[in-house]
Amino acid sequence: MLDYKIMHGSVLDGSGDAAFAADIGIQDGRIAAVGALGGVPAASTLDARGMTVTPGFLDIHRHADLAAFRPGFGELELRQGLTTIVNGNCGLSAAPFGAEHRDEILTYLAPILGRAQTGLPTVRMADYLRALERERLPVNVGMLVGGGVVRADVSGYRADPLDGARLRRIHQGLEQALADGAFGVSLGLGYAPECFYSTDGLIAALAPLAHTDIPVTVHMREEGSDVDKAVEEMLTVARALHCPLHISHLKAMGKRNWGRKIPAILNTLHRACEDGMDVRWDVYPYTAGSTQLLHIMPPSLLRGGTNEICRRLRDPAERRALREHLRTGTDFDNISLLVGWENIVMSSLRLPENRQYVGKTVAEVAALRGQEPEDCVFDLLADERCTITMIDFIASEEDIGAILRSDRVNVISDSTYPTEGVPHPRLYGTFARILEKYVRQDGVLTLPEAVHRMTDAPAQSLRIAGKGRIAVGYDADLLVFDPAAVHEAGTYADPARFAQGMRDVFVGGRPAILGGTRTDAASGVVLRR
Repeated sequence: MLDYKIMHGSVLDGSGDAAFAADIGIQDGRIAAVGALGGVPAASTLDARGMTVTPGFLDIHRHADLAAFRPGFGELELRQGLTTIVNGNCGLSAAPFGAEHRDEILTYLAPILGRAQTGLPTVRMADYLRALERERLPVNVGMLVGGGVVRADVSGYRADPLDGARLRRIHQGLEQALADGAFGVSLGLGYAPECFYSTDGLIAALAPLAHTDIPVTVHMREEGSDVDKAVEEMLTVARALHCPLHISHLKAMGKRNWGRKIPAILNTLHRACEDGMDVRWDVYPYTAGSTQLLHIMPPSLLRGGTNEICRRLRDPAERRALREHLRTGTDFDNISLLVGWENIVMSSLRLPENRQYVGKTVAEVAALRGQEPEDCVFDLLADERCTITMIDFIASEEDIGAILRSDRVNVISDSTYPTEGVPHPRLYGTFARILEKYVRQDGVLTLPEAVHRMTDAPAQSLRIAGKGRIAVGYDADLLVFDPAAVHEAGTYADPARFAQGMRDVFVGGRPAILGGTRTDAASGVVLRR
């Protein structure tokens, strides 16, 4: 007897093919049958007449490493159809790192991941994953190992090249985390300390990936005027290592680059695929990003860690040089120059006296404080020990549409989980937004194309077995919904609102949402490579 039978649905199996009429049988957490199942007995039957049935959505680029341990975790994910997420992106994973640089690493991670729980094990990826397994997980959770924290664990936030001994320790850290179950290695070349790698140094650090099918995912060194050069750098790295490459949150920041950089980059990536390279990429469907405010600064400021950064931000001579660098510099992703202070919003501040600035642009905050924008940022970053989060309006809808239509792309949210402040609406609504805006309203994608980019495509990118398709033997992570009813409820002004429209959500064969109502099921599991 089947555990559940979903009857009379319009099935999109995740492949990108057109919908077909079929019933789906679930047994022991897996899809046991797809077809005409009217005469097959089942303990429970759901009528999906007039509904679309798809695999559960996968978001392989989230930053919920620490949020997964917080009360209430999972509902905002389930409400938009997510049944599997992967954390540890952009080189910024919550493990592995030991005691020597632990406090410094956690401070650097805080704007993205939030504050760490007392006693969280971080020394080994295996220890972190075992701690995660002790949680009641509503969704499946996997991890990437962050190349940035592995380097910081070995060498802190120093900018000097790595000697042989430190390079060997990085190799050991990556190899152990991969053996412990990480799906791949993530890089954050826009963040410290990985911004200090040369291309050759990066290839040397990633030597354990050579001639494997283990993907390297990358927040590239540049995403603005030199984004094309950054793509070429990563293709060089992937060719040298003969390993799969996945480019994270592809975009071209700054109006001067809109409509120009992305078409050329997509041609470059498609040519690389035609030449036999295993290259994929992803995109989030918003013109604004979100990360630490420190990300607007030149890499030269980031040497030495938080204490040293704060000292420089308060030093008059250093401030003069840094102010000039921000006003004229083109040797880094100079976001303030690319988009303007009026397009950079401070979204989280920790100190009570500064919380009045949450939701205001840097230009607005500087005016309130009677300062130049640069000095305003220097002071607040130093006061808050660099833990401020921003939402920055950087990309164009034209480019987002072009990337969504391209081959070998998948949808991500790049959701951050800071402990304070106002989140980006993508945390709550990314996958609903794809169905509502890019399918139903704008017609950028067909419904089968969109479902493929949210199911099978991300599963292929990270080699996540058993996920992303409706087929016999696959895990029974399933959605039942009316595409016309899906709605992103959150906005930039009021982001913390659950998405709407998912009638039934199954995770591991059990309903986490049934008839629109959240159940007490916690059937998510920790996924390992």
